[in-house]
Amino acid sequence: MSAAMEGRDAASAADRKAGAGMHILARPFEPAVARALAGGGLHPVMARIFAARGVRNAGELETAFTGLLPPAGLKGAQEAAAWLADLLLAERRLLVVADYDCDGATACAVALRGLRMLAAACGKQAHVDYLVPNRFEYGYGLTPEIVELAARHPRQGKPDVLVTVDNGIASVDGVAAANALDIEVLVTDHHLPGDTLPAARCIVNPNQPGCGFVSKNLAGVGVMFYVLLALRAELRARAAFVDAEPRLDALLDLVALGTVADVVKLDANNRILVAQGLQRIRARRMQPSVAALLRVAGRDAAQVSSMDLGFAVGPRVNAAGRLADMGLGIECLLTDDAGRAQEIAAQLDAMNRERRDIEAGMQEEALRALEHIEPADNGLLTLIVYKAGWHQGVIGILASRLRERFHRPVIVFADAGENDANGDAGDSDAARQLRGSGRSIPGFHLRDALDLVSKRHPGLLGKFGGHAMAAGLSLAASDLERFTAAFEAVGAELLDDALLSRVCETDGELDADCFDIRFAAELDSRVWGQGFPPPVFSGVFQVRQQTLLKEKHLRLTLEHAGKRIPAIWFNHAENLPERARIAYRVSVNRYNGMDSLQLMVEHAEAA
Repeated sequence: MSAAMEGRDAASAADRKAGAGMHILARPFEPAVARALAGGGLHPVMARIFAARGVRNAGELETAFTGLLPPAGLKGAQEAAAWLADLLLAERRLLVVADYDCDGATACAVALRGLRMLAAACGKQAHVDYLVPNRFEYGYGLTPEIVELAARHPRQGKPDVLVTVDNGIASVDGVAAANALDIEVLVTDHHLPGDTLPAARCIVNPNQPGCGFVSKNLAGVGVMFYVLLALRAELRARAAFVDAEPRLDALLDLVALGTVADVVKLDANNRILVAQGLQRIRARRMQPSVAALLRVAGRDAAQVSSMDLGFAVGPRVNAAGRLADMGLGIECLLTDDAGRAQEIAAQLDAMNRERRDIEAGMQEEALRALEHIEPADNGLLTLIVYKAGWHQGVIGILASRLRERFHRPVIVFADAGENDANGDAGDSDAARQLRGSGRSIPGFHLRDALDLVSKRHPGLLGKFGGHAMAAGLSLAASDLERFTAAFEAVGAELLDDALLSRVCETDGELDADCFDIRFAAELDSRVWGQGFPPPVFSGVFQVRQQTLLKEKHLRLTLEHAGKRIPAIWFNHAENLPERARIAYRVSVNRYNGMDSLQLMVEHAEAA
């Protein structure tokens, strides 16, 4: 563990319980907006929920495909479309360079499927292939080493053009290496750019300087989908189609999956993409891979929700990139053979179970090392965690778990390169490199914080990049202590008591007539996610029964307004008092073909 964590005073176990120090707080909303939404036909509770999430009028809740922002507003999309049209019609060789997470994998599948469809509809043969680097050997982004691999691609040889998906905006050296080999580059990405942009032929990224696209929150797969929309319009304008114009909405199940899995903000535009994808899945008009992944996850496609994509399907695709090679995940997303899709989905499911086991072991080790640390009691504003032998493919998930537990920005490091089962640290600290994955709390922009560290301590960081809530970086093992101090100093400047307060935000009391399976089904049918959180309600309940399941889940029977309702609190083993104020989600429990109402407890305190 980092030395910054040593020598801290012990904190009581009671203070470290899940939810310790948390208080329930109702989300603010404008009553006039809620009344206007209700006047438009929404249930008053739904109107209140949407008003609290910044919805101003009913039009923002429309999910029709026609409501999407037009591609013309996305800087670089028109230029990319014209160039890609030339390339497809000339049957040039394109190589898609993917990232190794679910967003990158779905973006790669959307790119290949879309480009091949469009080329075929023009009567042309598509020379489009892909390359996904092994994260443990080559790291992140389009590096010069990956360009070398691309130049001698085993299936198609040297490409004419590299198309990056979900990466590339920080690949200054990689693009330069491609240019030196006379390989042009189209960058499609959504990550925040650095001070210098790569010298690519074209860049499509809503977050690049000078882009006025309103939705800055497109995932990598969303950016690639927009490029295809622009390309189809360009080919239509050229009268290039000799067959029926391709239906790009056939790709929306993949767009929805990548968007939700990457935890980007679900603004109005992203909600349309996700809602349209869910609509196709529920109608069973999905890729064989999505159907297979839902089956191995035990989810019913007809009832699928955005939460299912984020917590059941996405992690199984991600498992390939975390433990092995994302090529397996991309192969699953690309196959049209239902049997092959099911076979790969089973492999991904097994990998995901292995990933959970590895993560559980790492989390146990981390919490044991943090046993005597309570950030709130020790003035520690950030957490930096490292242990030799940890698997770098799982450090991001561990960072998320620790962030949830301690409510602090967290960065977890592992040794770069091959993971040694014996935990051997390898060469000296001076030569050894670490890779870190960080997760933040609302109000602390993690990528910007790393940028401040980099500017104040030139040469300290290797590569870094990411978003407000998640980021990755590399540094020398010998610099870990210096980085820990520098990052804590930035935390001291940017974090305050309000940001560090642990709050359970709710949508207030739920009307008695809403404890109903129809209302729960209405909630399940909506699109929820990052920046548009699923509704959580609060109220005082009588606790009539409580039993422990598998020694870690609390099953409850609650009573409210004379009605008894089953509830469950996952990963909580302590009994509640007879009368408790409870924050909860309303859910449909589907079991043995029967649907029933169930409350999912998020937090509870004595009333």
